[in-house]
Amino acid sequence: MWVSDGWEEYELLDATGGMRLERWGGYILSRPDPQVIWKTPPASEKWNSADAAYTRDTSGGGNWSRHSLPERWKVSYKNMTFYVKPMNFKHTGLFPEQAANWDAAAELMEKFGKGLRLLNLFAYTGAATVAAAKAGAVATHVDSAKGMVEWAKDNAATNGIAARFLVDDCVKFVRREIRRESKYDAIIMDPPSFGRGPGGEIWKLEDNLYDFLVLCSRLLSQDAAFVFINAYTTGLAPAALAYLLQTVFAPNWGGRSEAHELGLPVAGSGLILPCGATGRWIRC
Repeated sequence: MWVSDGWEEYELLDATGGMRLERWGGYILSRPDPQVIWKTPPASEKWNSADAAYTRDTSGGGNWSRHSLPERWKVSYKNMTFYVKPMNFKHTGLFPEQAANWDAAAELMEKFGKGLRLLNLFAYTGAATVAAAKAGAVATHVDSAKGMVEWAKDNAATNGIAARFLVDDCVKFVRREIRRESKYDAIIMDPPSFGRGPGGEIWKLEDNLYDFLVLCSRLLSQDAAFVFINAYTTGLAPAALAYLLQTVFAPNWGGRSEAHELGLPVAGSGLILPCGATGRWIRC
C-alpha cells in the first residue's frame, strides 16, 4: 500500500460505522465512506463537534449540515495549496490519499528532467496538474466538467503555476490529439467507473479502459517517462491495473509496472484506511 502520510493540514481523525471524521485545515468534517464497514467504538471525541456533516437521504443523494463553515477555504500540502469546498455527493474537491501520487510524480520529474509534456485526463480540480507543474512539467489539463476546470484554474493560480486547461470529453480529445500528431512524455488519468459522453456514449471502466489506454499510447513520445491510472470506485484489483499497464506500454517502451491501494493513516486507531487502487507504469 502507498500511504499518504506527509500531511500537516489534513488529518483523518477517525473512521467507524460507515463514516470518516477529517480535519481539513481548521475545520472538521464528517462524511460517509463505503470502505468503513467496521463499527468499532469512536476513537475521537470530536465527532459531536464537527463543523459540517454529510447525511444521505432516501433518494440516494444527501446534503451537508453546516455550522460555522465558509463556502471554501485553502489547505496546504508541502509546497502546494488547494481550495476545499464541500459539494454534493459528499466530495470536497480534493482526494488527500492522492498525495502519494503527487510525490511520486514529482520524484519522476526530477529523474527524467524538467520540461516533460504531461497530459492529465479526467483531471478534476487539478491537484495532480499543480504537483506536476510545480516539479517542472509542461502540463495539459482536460476534464469534461467546466466547473471543475475553473476550480483547477483557481488552484493553479494560487500556486503560481501555468498550464493548458481544456473543457473537453477526454476520449474525443485523445482522438483529436492523435490526428494532430501531438505527443506527450507522461500521462496521468483518473477515469470514472461509469459515465456518459456528450453524445450519450456510455463509458464503463472495465469495458473501455484497455482500449482507451491503447489510444493514449499513441500519444506517448519516444522518450515517454510514466503513466499513472487511478481507479476509485471499481472492484478492479491493483494487480489487474499493473498487468494492464505492462501489457499496453512495455512492448514499445519497456519499463516496469506496479500497482497498490492508496491509504490514509487513521489518527484515532492507527489503522490505514484503503482508498482505491492506483497503477504506475515507469520507463526505467
